[in-house]
Amino acid sequence: MACRPNGTLAAPCHVMPSRTYINRMRRFEPFRLIAALLVLTATLGLGSPASHAADPQPYQVELRSSGDAVLDSTIKDSAALITLKDKTPVGGFALVRRANDDAATFEAALRAFGYYEGTVRVTIGGVPIDDPALPDTIDKAPSSPPIPVVVTLTPGRRFHLGQITVEGSVPPNVRPDLGIARGQDALAVPVLAARDRLLAALREASYPLATVTLLPVVVHRDRAELDVTFQVATGPRAALGNIRFNGLRDMSEAFMRERLLLHPGAPYSPTSIESAREDLLQLGVFSSVRMVPAETLDPNGELPMLIDVEERKLHAVDFGAAWSTDLGASVSAGWHHRNLFGGAEQLNLTGAVQLGGNATTKPGYQLGAQFVKPDFLDRDNTLDVSLNAVKQSLLAYDQTALIERIGITRKLSAHWSIQVGVLGEQERITQEGVTRHYNFVGLPVSLKYDSTKSLLDPVRGLRANVSVTPVETFGAGSGTYLLTQLAASTYFDLSGNGRSVIAMRGLVGQASGIGVFGMPPDQRLYAGGSATVRGYRYQSIGPRFPDGKPTGGTAMSAWGVEYRQRFLEKFAAVAFVDAGQASADGTPFSSNWHAGAGTGLRYYTPIGPIRLDVAVPLNRAHGDDAFELYIGIGQAF
Repeated sequence: MACRPNGTLAAPCHVMPSRTYINRMRRFEPFRLIAALLVLTATLGLGSPASHAADPQPYQVELRSSGDAVLDSTIKDSAALITLKDKTPVGGFALVRRANDDAATFEAALRAFGYYEGTVRVTIGGVPIDDPALPDTIDKAPSSPPIPVVVTLTPGRRFHLGQITVEGSVPPNVRPDLGIARGQDALAVPVLAARDRLLAALREASYPLATVTLLPVVVHRDRAELDVTFQVATGPRAALGNIRFNGLRDMSEAFMRERLLLHPGAPYSPTSIESAREDLLQLGVFSSVRMVPAETLDPNGELPMLIDVEERKLHAVDFGAAWSTDLGASVSAGWHHRNLFGGAEQLNLTGAVQLGGNATTKPGYQLGAQFVKPDFLDRDNTLDVSLNAVKQSLLAYDQTALIERIGITRKLSAHWSIQVGVLGEQERITQEGVTRHYNFVGLPVSLKYDSTKSLLDPVRGLRANVSVTPVETFGAGSGTYLLTQLAASTYFDLSGNGRSVIAMRGLVGQASGIGVFGMPPDQRLYAGGSATVRGYRYQSIGPRFPDGKPTGGTAMSAWGVEYRQRFLEKFAAVAFVDAGQASADGTPFSSNWHAGAGTGLRYYTPIGPIRLDVAVPLNRAHGDDAFELYIGIGQAF
């Protein structure tokens, strides 16, 4: 195809830089490897240099500003002359070849940024790189000072998009917003993105074999415009055909087919296919799930699908550790079976030991067993059965307890879920020198919303949970009450890439229908500690006995704001303010508020950020510590 500047046939068209080039602008390692191989080949072919020559020849690169800061940055990042300067020193011939390769790359970059009249000039030692005598001149040059390499870009006029045409048979129901319009700068990335949008819309409309080709652009130099044409070939409309699994080892194929969100005969949809892939990954059994559509239709005109999976190891062992001045050191370990009966059932055995801390009086422990069964009775139902033994000696009370829980969680949508269950607890608690035995049964119901993407390091989205638990107690102080709690946290990504984040949280709790001393001490509401108000000991905010030990209350509320700023590659600094209150026989927000403030450091690892926080009480009372220190894995909330 020929260009038609000023309406006449002329020079061949310029082609919009391909996605391969754009990707190379983003990832330069393959480019560097190729350049390095070329350099090696060229270097091995060189003869012995003269005695005064430098081989390899040191050089310095000067990139003169083009006036477009983004273009200059791209040129600098893509320049092999810079990236290979110290890594792969070369002699004259290879240096000239390296410069010529870069010049071609720079010319493509100019077109990618809309500068279709731009020019590139590269000189080495003041000599243009097309001078045939330049390699010999370089080889004869002394090693000091390094020979100068100067890159000069003259962008010229920036071209704009002209007519945008979609050729071919496009279905009436496929009208995507291409995201480009006449008059915009003729940048390569938006044009390629428009092609991808059109292709995605066609495939979402069940045309799995559709193609969209970006034809060579037509350049109008008289008005500095480019006409862009997308050539569409839809191919036949098709539904999904036979679905096969590959890689199943311990998983039941019958369970997989029942679980799978895709079914033969359903309309082909990349969005549905991706949702099905993510759903399978959420089982926790697979390390990878690949959806591989066939390249051709079957005799029935349907598109077969292969689901290629890789199962994780059946068993896993993990260890954890945390430390804070109020609760001391916590060391935990767990053994996990990821696929007990072939239906992604989990068996989790855990144990933890708590040692030291200024809010504890003796070491404590926790032993737990949990069984989780997905798709219990119906898809999207998860059965959770757990048994926990707890021994903890806190300033507020000394507790030995056995706790049983049975719950069913129903996934309502991508972000919403609801859980109903039964909670039982038998415990012995000593408080203020008096030992009592409590038995109680609760019927917790909770509604949860979660739009965050990371459990340990959320950077955007919202988490909210409201729970209502009617409780009936037996034994000491038998009675009935209703425990209501609302917790929420939200995250604002100020930078757009997760490096500058504001996190906010709030917690409100209320026990209704009973006085504070009618409730078991471990069911009462407290504030203070890393989960509510940093800077104060665990459970230390709220009513106290005459000896200063926490009483607990029937109402509490807390909030916190934290700013997280990443720096370097793996570090972040944080600053935060927390506040909270707890009241006996009152309502939330009705007691005196206590606030704490502090700062911290994060170190990011593959399993999550390691957290170090130090906080001070802003309205310190008698018995409060001057500061509290917290170390753990994951963000504070």
